[in-house]
Amino acid sequence: MSDIYVPPGGPPQGPPPDTRILQSLGEDGIRKLLSLHYQNLQIASIRDMFPNNMEDAAQRSADFFIQILGGPPYYSQKNGAPRMRQRHLNFPITEKAKEVWLECFKKAMDDLPFTPEYRQNFEEFLESFSAWMVNRQDVESA
Repeated sequence: MSDIYVPPGGPPQGPPPDTRILQSLGEDGIRKLLSLHYQNLQIASIRDMFPNNMEDAAQRSADFFIQILGGPPYYSQKNGAPRMRQRHLNFPITEKAKEVWLECFKKAMDDLPFTPEYRQNFEEFLESFSAWMVNRQDVESA
């Protein structure tokens, strides 16, 4: 995989997401957020990067987010260490794909009661996290 791109910023540099987000939304709220996110991805231009069963993928992602928000380590218990960049290397994630993913997440957040402070913190985390997932450069058409 010599064509793997490493973002110049390296691993996420920003602060982790605020654990009060989990306290505010609860595990059910985080699961709802990820379900909405994956519903948005289902009709997005990057749909082909995701498995057929989007609800299973949403639950796995919810387990990850619950864990990084200070909740039980559901993701690690079921799947091992997260190592998200490594797990996503098989998917050609470009800057454009990252932006689509982020927009789908932001739309999902619109439907939940995020306080402005929590939303800003979570969006900043998602920006940093998703930037680290980029593993291919966008190819400009000639």
